[in-house]
Amino acid sequence: MKNSVLCFLVLILILGCKDDGQLAFEPLEFTSEKCADCPEITISIPKALPKDALSEAINTAVREEVISMLDYDDTLEASTITEAMQSFKNGYLDIKQHFQDEAIGWEAIIEGKVTYEDPHLITLQINTYTFTGGAHGFSSIRFLNFDKKKAVELDNTQLFSNQEALALYAERQFRKQEQIPETDSINATGFMFYGDSFYLPDTIGLTTEGLEMIYAPYEIASYADGPIRLILPFKEVQPYLNYELGS
Repeated sequence: MKNSVLCFLVLILILGCKDDGQLAFEPLEFTSEKCADCPEITISIPKALPKDALSEAINTAVREEVISMLDYDDTLEASTITEAMQSFKNGYLDIKQHFQDEAIGWEAIIEGKVTYEDPHLITLQINTYTFTGGAHGFSSIRFLNFDKKKAVELDNTQLFSNQEALALYAERQFRKQEQIPETDSINATGFMFYGDSFYLPDTIGLTTEGLEMIYAPYEIASYADGPIRLILPFKEVQPYLNYELGS
């Protein structure tokens, strides 16, 4: 009887540990030191495991994204997140030295998460908020898309098999979402598409809801309008993609 119970428990353990093809992550967090002359920095990002080509590609891309958001010191070429945090602090101290009234409450908050994964693709989203003085802070959203089998980061053009056709479909859906008549200019309701022509945003990624497109503040609208989102169902965009989603 004891042997039967033991075998059953071992079987449950084996089944529970069965590889489902999904990448493992652990949280990676950084917080700035607390002092009178320190900006507040909080970073919470996922770190891909184990050490293989795909994990290295993901971790490198996330690290470089964080560094780019905190790079405020031209004399310091940051190659690590810790060095990037020092760069942000140095930028704050330089402004404080030369413009005392403007160096108030510098802050940086960076958070990352996995938004989509299937056997072929994985997408991470990096949300950033920085305040370095002025009327308001700066917020950004970035998607990092990866080919899991090739272990490489993809740019938007590599995701699409027919970008022009996708743009035409996306424009139709954008007009429906924003109630812009098909016969009117794309800027008829106040948008600011350059050249008065619809185009895809730089920020495109996969989420559980579908293919998400995000226009950043000032990209096609004012800062007060915030980011403009368009989510397209997978079944509708599949004909325009180079990858079979969810399979």
